[in-house]
Amino acid sequence: MRRIFYLAMLFLLLGFTGCSSASYQRIADGFVVNIKESELTPAHKIKLQVVNDKIIRITATADKNFSSEKSLMIIPELSFSDKFEVVDDGSFIVLSTDSIDVKVSKENGGIVFLDKNGNTILAENRGGGKSFLPIEVEGTKGYTIKQIFESPDDEAFYGLGQHQADDFNYKGKNESLYQYNTKVSVPFVVSNKNYGILWDNYSLSKFGDSRDYQQLDKFKLYDIEGKEGGLTATYTRKDNPAETIVRTESTLDYQFLSLIKNLPEEFDLNNSTVVWNGEIESPESGTYHFYLYYAGYVKVYFNNDLVVKERWRTAWNPNYYKFGIDLKAGERMPLRVEWVPDGGTSYIALKALSPVPPEEQNKLSLWSEMGNEIDYYFVAGSNMDDVISGYRMLTGKSQVMPKWAMGFWQSRERYKTQHELLENLEEFRKRQIGIDNIVQDWSYWPVDAWGSHDFDPERFPDPKGMVDSVHAMNAKIMISVWPKFYITTEHYKEFDRNGWMYQQAVKDSIRDWIYPGYIGSFYDAYAEGAQKLFWQQMENKLYPYGFDAWWMDASEPNVQDNTDMDYRKALCGPTALGPSTKYFNAYSLENAKAIYQGQRGVEPDKRVFLLTRSGFAGIQRYSTAVWSGDIGTRWEDMKAQISAGLNFAMSGIRKRTKDFRPNGCRK
Repeated sequence: MRRIFYLAMLFLLLGFTGCSSASYQRIADGFVVNIKESELTPAHKIKLQVVNDKIIRITATADKNFSSEKSLMIIPELSFSDKFEVVDDGSFIVLSTDSIDVKVSKENGGIVFLDKNGNTILAENRGGGKSFLPIEVEGTKGYTIKQIFESPDDEAFYGLGQHQADDFNYKGKNESLYQYNTKVSVPFVVSNKNYGILWDNYSLSKFGDSRDYQQLDKFKLYDIEGKEGGLTATYTRKDNPAETIVRTESTLDYQFLSLIKNLPEEFDLNNSTVVWNGEIESPESGTYHFYLYYAGYVKVYFNNDLVVKERWRTAWNPNYYKFGIDLKAGERMPLRVEWVPDGGTSYIALKALSPVPPEEQNKLSLWSEMGNEIDYYFVAGSNMDDVISGYRMLTGKSQVMPKWAMGFWQSRERYKTQHELLENLEEFRKRQIGIDNIVQDWSYWPVDAWGSHDFDPERFPDPKGMVDSVHAMNAKIMISVWPKFYITTEHYKEFDRNGWMYQQAVKDSIRDWIYPGYIGSFYDAYAEGAQKLFWQQMENKLYPYGFDAWWMDASEPNVQDNTDMDYRKALCGPTALGPSTKYFNAYSLENAKAIYQGQRGVEPDKRVFLLTRSGFAGIQRYSTAVWSGDIGTRWEDMKAQISAGLNFAMSGIRKRTKDFRPNGCRK
């Protein structure tokens, strides 16, 4: 009996190692560290799990227990490994695999990843670099979380999805991660040091500086007469220069529908110019990071130098641009912003982030608005391709697509009739121009029946005959299907009866841009039953015609253009899984899952092809290609697609394409 007691005590000593600040417990696939609570170490527990010899999952919680929620981005069949060793060397608990070592500080939970020669690959910031700020939304509790890592001067960061500010290397840069038309956020970052971080969170996130951009009134502003208080704003009609409004403005923020009411009420922006002019004085020295949001033509001058060359974007889909300016405390610098609005309703904003020390700005920092805990995967590799392969091991392999999908597609804003589509395809064949796929974009349905999946009988009298004719010409046809439904359609009512429609747009009677304006909303793709119903409606109404591929437009979801972030969340929530604040970025993933699994369930031996306007980590497993969204096609927009496309590929998602749209060119 005494021997059994001693053996039991020995087992406990091996399983738990105590010190004044931490103890650890070995588990089947790693270990859990219990951290002594303090202000400097907000995490109560840290868990390391071994996926394989190069991939480690790190979870840190400020609660007593880890979350049991399943990941949306990680494949459900992911398995963990028991091939590792754990050693307590006094100050650190060290986990070793055949390829890497991971050291966890017993004092504060800080983690260092090393190669087998003892060289540091990546280290969390001194003290662990973790922060947890409690947050509660719609009765759901969680944390606003942040993780900071050290980064040497010669490091470069890539990935993060597709963004339009023409940044390639994100070292020292800031990027917000959310979904919007032309902006596709993927929380995976790859380093030239041959590792990657997959950040398992679906909420609004930020790479780099996590602060919100500040209004210009954080500076001292002077008008053109030198009077302190704001810039001189001059609103002028091109066709009647005498019709001019001059006023002082201390901020430049007309970014959203909710803010443009602050423009001069009596002034018509159409065919007008606006100039903000004066001087800016900074309260501290250093590099200020500016954020310019614009629709229409815009130029920015600092110190009489053109720092933002002319840019343009249509008003229904504005763009943003980022730039840095070195300012000295107490010194005035001339500032001039020239704007030609795009029509009678247009948008512009200029904001800034105050300087942070370079050693802080250049670190690897990831922040998310809401999550249960910090949850990330460290992926090591011998090269970047190896790292990206690790990403796909976690989130799913990229599916083999039909061969025809690699060929030439013909699309346009839309073919308005069945005759128009077939006539165009016939002309391609007549001229012997190779074409593999022709696309039927939106508005093939009756004008008041968006989401019905019905064809307007006057314009498309024989959908089956149209598809058969396309196939007879040895081509394929893809059709646009939105997650949007007018309230008068039976499809909307079917979702609504089950509680699977987002209600805010209906409650607010938001009317879309189709004359005279119709009320509708988007379905909740996070509900498993809604996913099945979404495919069922497609299967009943569209699949029998023989369409070859599906175009998933507005899958961010974009319920209404140009709304502020809080209202966007209201429009696309709450979801079946929780508040949209927590599940803001993964809609396109769940929407693609609905169609991919639906079609494979009907025809398991037929390859699926989806084109989607938005994406998220893991979307490649659903046989998707992501397209750039509705970009402009001026030179700066086309150039930005190079960095956007390369970073998207390094985010682990292989298939992407981009717009070339004549109606997106400058006017």
